[in-house]
Amino acid sequence: MTSFGHDVYDDVIVGGGHNGLVAAAYLARAGRSVLVLERLGNTGGAAISTRPFVGVDARLSRYSYLVSLLPAKIVRDLGLNFAVRKRTVSSYTPVERDGRVGGLLVGGGESRTRESFARLTGSEREYESWRAFYGRTGRLAEKVFPTLTEPLPTRAELRARIDDEAAWRMLFEEPLGRAVEEHFADDLVRGVVLTDALIGTFADAHDTSLVQNRCFLYHVIGGGTGDWDVPVGGMGALTDALAAAARAAGAEIATGHEVLRIETDGRAPAEVTFRTATGEGRVVARTVLVNASPRTLGELLGEAEPAPPVEGAQLKVNMLLRRLPRLRDTSVDPREAFGGTFHIAEGYAELARAYAEAATGELPSVPPSEIYCHSLTDPSILGPELVEQGYQTLTLFGLHTPARLFEKDNQGAREVLLTGTLAQLDAHLAEPITDCLAFDADGRPCIEAKTPLDLERELRLPGGHIFHRDLSWPHAQDQGAAGRWGVGTPYANVLLCGAGAVRGGGVSGVPGHNAAMAVLGH
Repeated sequence: MTSFGHDVYDDVIVGGGHNGLVAAAYLARAGRSVLVLERLGNTGGAAISTRPFVGVDARLSRYSYLVSLLPAKIVRDLGLNFAVRKRTVSSYTPVERDGRVGGLLVGGGESRTRESFARLTGSEREYESWRAFYGRTGRLAEKVFPTLTEPLPTRAELRARIDDEAAWRMLFEEPLGRAVEEHFADDLVRGVVLTDALIGTFADAHDTSLVQNRCFLYHVIGGGTGDWDVPVGGMGALTDALAAAARAAGAEIATGHEVLRIETDGRAPAEVTFRTATGEGRVVARTVLVNASPRTLGELLGEAEPAPPVEGAQLKVNMLLRRLPRLRDTSVDPREAFGGTFHIAEGYAELARAYAEAATGELPSVPPSEIYCHSLTDPSILGPELVEQGYQTLTLFGLHTPARLFEKDNQGAREVLLTGTLAQLDAHLAEPITDCLAFDADGRPCIEAKTPLDLERELRLPGGHIFHRDLSWPHAQDQGAAGRWGVGTPYANVLLCGAGAVRGGGVSGVPGHNAAMAVLGH
């Protein structure tokens, strides 16, 4: 049994991912005794940097890539040694129409973006619609984002704060597909807009559950701007800074400690049972904060009916290249095209077809995905020799690949999907992407792919769902169990501080902050 510094802790945190570390740092800074129990041998959860390729000095953000939802308030409050950098290009989407190769470039200055829209669509009408649409979401973002670290507003309070009935109806009441089709006429432009509603979410544009709207909302409100920035030093730089801040404040962090059970009646201190390499142990806590999915929380509490199963729907691919590939579209520099988000097979009709195929149990015949190159904005993740030789990273995120597609043969389905996804990329390149791959010390190409089932196995993400469950609206729901901060459970001394909390999902630290505020009585 592990020996800790206290017999009874004020707070025991289950899971040392970034949200758990945020909560630990806030609570320890408030003078409370805090213990973090982490199953793996390192902190960080999905927000880590690793060297996945043997003998290669490239430290990649392996599972989560960009930062948008992390409030500057948390960075300031905790004194984190952490920074992000802006990408000069937002996105590039290649396309071939009537035998002509081209693409849509968003970024690099308003005039270039306007010109790119006009070249693609034949007029400036679509660009003006783009400006109006994202002007509206930008104004909404300025009002909604600050509420994420405030007590949970009611639906009526959030609606009044937004004070834009058209924006409210577009995002909170009607399927997003309706707004996309009303604002835009071009299939490619519609698809680029819709992708933000599908990252980590398996849904059709007209899904009546509005799960796609919730996903879109969180993708456009980050920082009050909707920008997605590059973490300097990789995502691990954030979680390393958080772990350092928690320890500096007095929190204890115990890795290699897998929590097995939480026993409590909701009033008396809880008993937390854990397992290490040498056996089982127990620790007592006045409050338990769980940085795991609601389903995992139910299992730890021994509930007869834990939360319903959930399903992730993404393919994640990490690559290291000896050089960026040349593009068929010679009007754009590959450094610009890959510096932003490079959309592949993400036209509006293509996305609808991929969803329909996957919903019937088939791998998408034209798999949609998007790529970006971290090292163009932040070369510090590569060793000096790799930088000098022109090496670059590529990170790919595939859409509409639900876990059910991999259940019969995970490895076989992964290989088929990866081959198909790279073929869609190759269709827009002047050379195959495999010709540009680097090789590790054992002579193997530097590429790895992760399905939802891989993420479930490695990170305990339920069904491989990167948000732990479908995203919630950023306002109070009818049941009210989540409480003032959106982190409550049926047990008063057990709080949810992970991505499955209200206003969870993504690398944000928001659930960790809010759980700490709930404990501290704010």
